[in-house]
Amino acid sequence: MKKMKAKGKKTGIVTTILLIAVTIIQLFPLYWMFTFSLKSNKEIFGGNIVGFPENWEWDNYARVFEKAHLGRYLFNSMVVTGATILFTLVLSAMATYAIVRLIWKLSKVVYFIFLTGMMLSIHAVLLPLFVNMKPLLDTYWALIIPYVAFAMPTAILLMVGTLEALPKELEEAAFIDGANIYRVFWQIIMPLMKPILSTVAILTFLSSWNEMMLAIAFVSGEKYKTITVGVNDMVGKYSTKWGLIGAGLTIATIPTLVLYVFLSKNIQKSLAMGAVKG
Repeated sequence: MKKMKAKGKKTGIVTTILLIAVTIIQLFPLYWMFTFSLKSNKEIFGGNIVGFPENWEWDNYARVFEKAHLGRYLFNSMVVTGATILFTLVLSAMATYAIVRLIWKLSKVVYFIFLTGMMLSIHAVLLPLFVNMKPLLDTYWALIIPYVAFAMPTAILLMVGTLEALPKELEEAAFIDGANIYRVFWQIIMPLMKPILSTVAILTFLSSWNEMMLAIAFVSGEKYKTITVGVNDMVGKYSTKWGLIGAGLTIATIPTLVLYVFLSKNIQKSLAMGAVKG
């Protein structure tokens, strides 16, 4: 017994050390980016790359909004990403319900067609997309429509597994009570799928918020540029002010952290549901 307890303690110590090491590795890029944003060029190129700033350049955050128009780019990214998440969740949930619950011959064929979208690369369809989206270039829709199209296959794949695991009794009882299919979908199915919807929301957020290739190809005017393109443009415009670029990157990262904090519980529930099903 004593030997088993000793082995258990050693295992616990090793596990704790490994978890601490992984945590440090994961948090270090955030620490480096934040401290980098508060340094001057002289300090950055003077050798103090990792340490705390000697002079905390907090005005970098004010200047990045004034000189680089980051506020406008941030607003554009929020509009595009918010619309992408909304359309992806609603359309994917509707398609999933039709595939899983409605009885029709082509349901599996349609499901397979959606899944083939996961095999398409943005690089492979960039030119056809550009031609088809030409009337919508330099608008929000030029980004929202392809973002939703690329997000839906993964969303449907995740939602189908979740909906198949949900019992049909609640829906059947609602139909017996006189509820129509729309009421059942919005008042029963959608609340039950909240954990997987949260997972899809954060995955869609990450893919659209950080996307850059389509944002550069489809938007050239300042009015509709997203934050990834805005920060990238700062490399040329303000190449001597690396602290401003660091500030822009830090600001672009904050929404991702905030979203994950608010949705982390639902994401954990979704993963737990998948584990139970498996």
